Amino acid sequence: MQTQERHDRILERLDADRFASVNDLALAMGVSASTVRRDLHELDARGELRRTHGGAVLLARGGQEATRTSEGSVEAPWASTAATDADEKAALGRAAAALVPDGAVVALDIGTTTPLLARHLVGRPVTVITANLAVLDELRGDDAVEVVLLGGQVRRNFQTLVGPLTLQALASISCDLAFLSCTGVRPDGRVVDDMSVEAPTKEALVAAAQQTVLLTSRAKFPGTGSLQTTSLEAVDVLVTTDGAPQSALDRVTAAGGRVVLA
Repeated sequence: MQTQERHDRILERLDADRFASVNDLALAMGVSASTVRRDLHELDARGELRRTHGGAVLLARGGQEATRTSEGSVEAPWASTAATDADEKAALGRAAAALVPDGAVVALDIGTTTPLLARHLVGRPVTVITANLAVLDELRGDDAVEVVLLGGQVRRNFQTLVGPLTLQALASISCDLAFLSCTGVRPDGRVVDDMSVEAPTKEALVAAAQQTVLLTSRAKFPGTGSLQTTSLEAVDVLVTTDGAPQSALDRVTAAGGRVVLA
């Protein structure tokens, strides 16, 4: 089993169980405990989990452990992230939806901002392609929007479909616009993500689109993450909020792109 496959399986196990011990992971994957410890160390260094005594727990986006509600149930990382900067995300969604012409075929990325974009597409004659289950929830009852749901493995805590089937489906499509989310934008213009199982999906979305629109609030400069998915110079439109660094906006316009302030 290759390293990336082990990493994906570790994260999938944590998605389901919240905690996994070194011994259980070693047994499940048929590798030594020392190999699992190395894998956990690498994933911890990338901010995808937190090492604990004898195992690991999953992190929500932003480096926080998933929390427990007053009733004792685990709050999903997606729900926690969706509540962060909710007003700015809503503004990004409205501004991004205004960029979609009738009849367009658009791809909506995974994340918590694109479902808010989808909400403003209800009743519009457009086609939406997505691996985001929260986008599906926004559009499933609307007859005007044609929804194409990509296949793949369900990551329940992040409301996403990921993996080889997702990438295979993306390789066979073409769209007018891809709306991309991220967890960070570095000062050198690199657009990054902090989930190794999601980064390939984002790259494939960009490859499938005629134009790429990046949705990111001021909080994502520099944000978190180390896995590059694209760059500011490569996006056609940057939709952001007041407070985003002027140097980042200049990178987009200098490369021929457009900036929209939500």
